[in-house]
Amino acid sequence: MGLPGEMRVVEISGPGGPEVLVPGVRKVPQPAAGEILIRVRAAGVNRPDLLQRAGSYAPPPGASDLPGLEAAGEVAAVGAGVSRWHVGDPVCALLPGGGYAEYVVTPADHALPVPKPLGMVEAAGLCETFFTVWSNVFERGRLLAGESLLVHGGSSGIGTTAIQIARARGARVFVTAGSEAKCQACLDLGAEMAVNHREADFVAAVKDATGGRGVDVILDMVGGDYLARDVRALAPDGRLVMIAHQKGAEAALNFAIVMVKRLTITGSTLRPQSVEAKARIAEALRREVWPLLDAARIAPVIAETFPLDQAAEAHARLESGEVTGKIVLEVA
Repeated sequence: MGLPGEMRVVEISGPGGPEVLVPGVRKVPQPAAGEILIRVRAAGVNRPDLLQRAGSYAPPPGASDLPGLEAAGEVAAVGAGVSRWHVGDPVCALLPGGGYAEYVVTPADHALPVPKPLGMVEAAGLCETFFTVWSNVFERGRLLAGESLLVHGGSSGIGTTAIQIARARGARVFVTAGSEAKCQACLDLGAEMAVNHREADFVAAVKDATGGRGVDVILDMVGGDYLARDVRALAPDGRLVMIAHQKGAEAALNFAIVMVKRLTITGSTLRPQSVEAKARIAEALRREVWPLLDAARIAPVIAETFPLDQAAEAHARLESGEVTGKIVLEVA
């Protein structure tokens, strides 16, 4: 059975709120050399999608202007030189864009097999967060078994992923979250301590839990005035990894503390990285993390699902701040 000529998509009509997400029709893309075409069954919704919709996070050169940075489905076609995947293979993949559609192309080396215990909805919630957590917590942050990790936004898709992988690899995990319900969800996933940041000082809580030493690694997606507090909460030789700055990209910092404690401050964004860099992350995940998924030791936390044509409602829900885990669009 051949491919259709056209597909349903969700487009961004112009910068703005969720209402600018509108249904559209596009031609089905064709995979270039080294790429695969995926028949999308489900697509993850992530905060970078919200930023792109608002006009503050442009797609990289050559990427689709449609939102959507992860999806799961079946391989529908393969480009020249692709031998790892075949038509019909169930895959989940990191995308340069274009996931809010019935079909999407992506580099073949950015796809991973759908883990055995998971369906397409669950698999669609894997790649954006798992690529981000692995590359930042374990590669840049160098978190080891026996060390401690503090995750800000522990109930987010990133947070729920970080809790599970870090615990499975033998680390202690502490989190901050914005409500008692979110804190409890983090504890249920394996966090040792969850601090409601609206009611308590995470620096004092972390110091108390570690006997005054502090934590080895912090994953921060808040930024702003959290930076100075993070530095105080880190142990000697600690590593602070920044992946977003919801409270602002600038902050005052006492570098005397950084120097005395021998701290490392680093960070990254995923989407602008090279095809080769993302392929290396995918291979590391296949080797180090996918066996945990196949064994059902960890799993993505799916908060809610929406049909593709309700992408605007999905964005509004994510922006509400009331979500624990991932939101996924289902493509009929």
